[in-house]
Amino acid sequence: MSAVVVAALVSTAACGGGGSDSDSKGAGFNAGVEKIASASDKKGGTLKFIGVQDADSWDTTRGYYGFAWNFMRYYSRQLVTSDTAPGEKGLELKPDLAKSKAKITDGGKTYTYELKDDVTWEDGKPITAQDIKYGIERQWAQDVLSGGPVYLKDILDPDGKYKGPYKDKSKDKLGLKAIETPDEKTIVFKLPKANSDFEEILALPFASPVRQDKDTKSKYGLKPFSSGPYKFESYTPNKNLTLVRNSEWKQSSDDIRKALPDKITVTLLTNADEMDNRLISGDYDLDLNQTGMSPAGRTKALKQHKESLDNPVMGYIRYAVFPQTVKPFDNIHCRKAVIYGADHKSLQNARGGPLAGGDIGTNMLPPVVPGADPSYDPYGTAKNGGKADIAKAKEELKACGKPNGFKTTIAVRNNKDVEVATAESLQASLKKIGVDVEVDQYDGAQTSGIIGNPEVVKKKNYGIIIMGWGPDFPTVQGYGMPLWDSSYILPNGNNNYAMIKDKSIDKKFDSFVAELDDTKREQIASDINKQVMEGGYYLPFVFEKILNWRSPRLTNVYSTFAFSGQYDFTSLGVK
Repeated sequence: MSAVVVAALVSTAACGGGGSDSDSKGAGFNAGVEKIASASDKKGGTLKFIGVQDADSWDTTRGYYGFAWNFMRYYSRQLVTSDTAPGEKGLELKPDLAKSKAKITDGGKTYTYELKDDVTWEDGKPITAQDIKYGIERQWAQDVLSGGPVYLKDILDPDGKYKGPYKDKSKDKLGLKAIETPDEKTIVFKLPKANSDFEEILALPFASPVRQDKDTKSKYGLKPFSSGPYKFESYTPNKNLTLVRNSEWKQSSDDIRKALPDKITVTLLTNADEMDNRLISGDYDLDLNQTGMSPAGRTKALKQHKESLDNPVMGYIRYAVFPQTVKPFDNIHCRKAVIYGADHKSLQNARGGPLAGGDIGTNMLPPVVPGADPSYDPYGTAKNGGKADIAKAKEELKACGKPNGFKTTIAVRNNKDVEVATAESLQASLKKIGVDVEVDQYDGAQTSGIIGNPEVVKKKNYGIIIMGWGPDFPTVQGYGMPLWDSSYILPNGNNNYAMIKDKSIDKKFDSFVAELDDTKREQIASDINKQVMEGGYYLPFVFEKILNWRSPRLTNVYSTFAFSGQYDFTSLGVK
């Protein structure tokens, strides 16, 4: 069944009733969007996750999947962390292991924290400033602990002088000079250069403490040592995971985690349709991966259980991008011809329609990032209901010296059916303006070496690349810098697919990183987004939305911007 047909079924189910918006079985459609569904402080019971993909690693240093970062708050704590609140309110940082947010001095280059008195490991020993420093230092051991983000390594040691704790010659293995621990309760970060997102970055799991005597290096992800309210009881990769209460965790030390369930289980299988059926039948409570229901599952759920669904905006934008190294996309007018010639409504339907695909994308800054404005619509794509603007497309073709169109190739991952459907939709609409497109499906497991290699992109004539992106942390630095800053262009693993080398954009990022005033930061983010859109480097498809299953058993359910629209796992309870 094509994605377009599925989208039509979804729209019919959504509009035609088949399950009231609210009844006794559930809290109501969208009850967990911008508000809390089934608020309760009742403790007990087992919270049951089900998923089709395991974490890349449960090691806080190595994990990079968004759902894993969300789940890690069960067994790891940070100096500061995102607030447990719905929607945009979740972006606010709150003290966690620290007594307060940072004391920032030296023009934004020194961050000082004092730890709480009653924070402990799962064996009852206190968590120290040295444990936090050591946990962060593990990021330097890329030869042993690869895979995770390296923001702190890049910020604190830009010249790569420190060799990591496993090669550290000092007696205590705490030789990173950029972090000072004058005593067990005080930790001081000394940045070579100010970075206004530093505290946002410290809120992520890779800044969690790790105790040296419990560090099993590459095996740590099999059983991390807990600093949070739950600890690992058992784990079989790609099959199951069970967390039980950490009896040494003290609620008095933690204003973030309610720790309502007695036990948390994860079951992993390979079939998405089976997962949805098990959710609908009540065997499990929610999707671990938080990617939304499959076409068959959402059609069934919309008809029969609409009151148990939420339709949050996620942090992702799905888009096409035009590498300037591939002719004729070195010409802005050829790029704009494709933007105007695309049928945005058809692209939205190919991705699953308004509910399962998302709102028509008007620009390149997702709603979860401060400074975003979904109403900013420079190409009028939402104004005309998503229809192609054939007249403007042909004007742009004339302006780029290709009045009769041209030929190009769309690169799309072969393991993403929805992306293939999107490519075919774009191919069909561009034919109407004389742009002849070949769709090339490449191995989705080889993304970094194919579309991430600018030489391969040029050689294969990939004039259009279909991709998606969400923020590592919710700022324009955490979202846009890898895509648009020239310093991020790499020979392999590149994400600046458009090959943007614009000094004024680079300078704006530099200004953002140095700026401490939130209002000014939002304005800079908005300005960068506008400059990117005016350059015609991207064709946004949708501000992604998903249909997410919310079991009637769940309490305290809400989607949060802190985790790009996912449910906030730490607050969940069961009836």
